[in-house]
Amino acid sequence: MPQESKLPQKPVALRVVPQPADANMHGDVFGGWIMAQVDIAGSIPASRRANGRVATVAVNSFLFKHPVFVGDLLSFYTDIVKTGNTSITVYVEVFAQRMSLAEEVVKVTEATLTYVATDHDRRPRALPSLD
Repeated sequence: MPQESKLPQKPVALRVVPQPADANMHGDVFGGWIMAQVDIAGSIPASRRANGRVATVAVNSFLFKHPVFVGDLLSFYTDIVKTGNTSITVYVEVFAQRMSLAEEVVKVTEATLTYVATDHDRRPRALPSLD
């Protein structure tokens, strides 16, 4: 039985509801679909910090903690955990609000991804200073 939790008290990066096309015939959402959504969510703060285009260069860790079902409301929360000269590492947490009468929130996935800022030729470029 999944341990229930609460949604984090910080801005949400992305919210999405998986549809039947995102799942197998039993209604279990494909891990690859979840991975794609995590990549999108992680790219949002990375693009903001880079002030432009970024490319995913590494999936440092990815943990599926509980299944995701068609109809769950998924909320993706992100934090930049490290920056380098050209790179931005982002931690992503995913929570599912189960669509039932009782309020049930479960942390279903967590991941850390690294993005690199790229120029118009898609070559690495330095991150802009925060000054």
